[in-house]
Amino acid sequence: MKKWAYKMAGFNKYGLLRDDCLHETPDVTEALRRIPQNLVDERNFRMVRAMQLSLQKTILPQSEWTKYEEDCLYLSPVVEQVKRERLEREQWEKNY
Repeated sequence: MKKWAYKMAGFNKYGLLRDDCLHETPDVTEALRRIPQNLVDERNFRMVRAMQLSLQKTILPQSEWTKYEEDCLYLSPVVEQVKRERLEREQWEKNY
């Protein structure tokens, strides 16, 4: 069922990973600042390529689609850590 939903989402046809599609909130921006620069550069490349493909109204050849098994969550764990820290900081400030 997960693989079916992954294929139906469509972002894999543009070579994107799941974490590339996260809405850029302040937490995501902070997480992007914390990850290694090479991961940010790879993400930017995938995003630019996806935008170019979208403007051309085309998709990658099927051999270049991101496969479910190859998709890794490189940003979500860091975003969760940033959220926990923010909530802890807000709770701490609320107590003063």
